[in-house]
Amino acid sequence: MIFRNAQLSDIENVLKLHFRYQIDSINKEDKVDGFVTTSFTQQQMVSLIEDENGLFIALDGDEVVAYVMAASWQFWSVWPMFAYMIKDLPNHRYLGQTLSVDNSYQYGPVCIDKKWRGQGVLQQIFDFAREQMHKRFPILVTFINKNNPRSLRAHTKKLNLEILSEFEFNKNHYYALVYDTAVKLES
Repeated sequence: MIFRNAQLSDIENVLKLHFRYQIDSINKEDKVDGFVTTSFTQQQMVSLIEDENGLFIALDGDEVVAYVMAASWQFWSVWPMFAYMIKDLPNHRYLGQTLSVDNSYQYGPVCIDKKWRGQGVLQQIFDFAREQMHKRFPILVTFINKNNPRSLRAHTKKLNLEILSEFEFNKNHYYALVYDTAVKLES
């Protein structure tokens, strides 16, 4: 398996994987194993790659089997959910710092093809993305829908993210989580 930063030529395959696990298009029987809530356009993916260098993929041969998105709050600010989170950042402290758009970034979504789950791909792609983003930000911030317990378990048990708070947005309930990007994930 190869882990690398995505290129523009990878967008189509990333979007295919994303569509299979996105909340609006996921097969009903797959939803219990986790889902992605945010949808993305081709142009947003181009910006994520060209402007943010924030799309990381796992390849099995030529097949994209996993991805992680990570970017500055500026990139995410066009979505109402992230605008809400940006306003809430200063209400929290982590690593002795008040959270801000300057010292943190938004991690996720992360998506792994179901045939590759439980094989360490999550930990490997997370650590690859963390290492890349650590060059720019000391703190990772993300959120997980309370209706997605598999994702919460994976992020808190396998990746050691810490729950920072709970919040409600658009009649949904979420956990906000954080991680110190200087800390390499233990294998």
